[in-house]
Amino acid sequence: RPIIQIDGGKLMSSDINELYRRVIYRNNTLIDLLTTSRSTPGELVMCQEKLVQEAVDTLLDNGIRGQPRRDGHNKVYKSFSDVIEGKEGRFRETLLGKRVDYSGRSVIVVGPLLSLHRCGLPREIAIELFQPFVIRGLIRQHLASNIGVAKSKIREKEAIVWEILQEVMQGHPVLLIRAPTLQRLGIQAF
Repeated sequence: RPIIQIDGGKLMSSDINELYRRVIYRNNTLIDLLTTSRSTPGELVMCQEKLVQEAVDTLLDNGIRGQPRRDGHNKVYKSFSDVIEGKEGRFRETLLGKRVDYSGRSVIVVGPLLSLHRCGLPREIAIELFQPFVIRGLIRQHLASNIGVAKSKIREKEAIVWEILQEVMQGHPVLLIRAPTLQRLGIQAF
């Protein structure tokens, strides 16, 4: 991981760098033992091999062998398993949790004025989802000369914007998903 300079000229490094440094240092010590002296006792070599293995284990999962490694401020080093696990981990944060265009997230509640096979959208979500269609509608009806003017009308929430939004929404289905949905049968169209 890169080393970053922060305010005051201090350098900040990832915990993984420190754990890698331990692996490299212990491995170099083992190499020195094996190459410099042919008469190194086998017990010393085995002990150093165990230290290398312990450093690798700590790099992969800090704390797997009892007490986790800590820095000078008594803060536990984050190992690879700490970086990838959990809600803020690499998998769920960046690899699985991708942003999807033309989607919104809201709370599902009962709408007493809606019929059985209908769903309602909050206005802010609806205008964001259908913004390109509303812009096209404003330009086609000569209510806006270009995209910038149309976007400003949408930002100002003029009455004509809501009328065009109603027209646009009539021809486009809305897919409603109650997470977590792992198969297609959990998706409903309105």
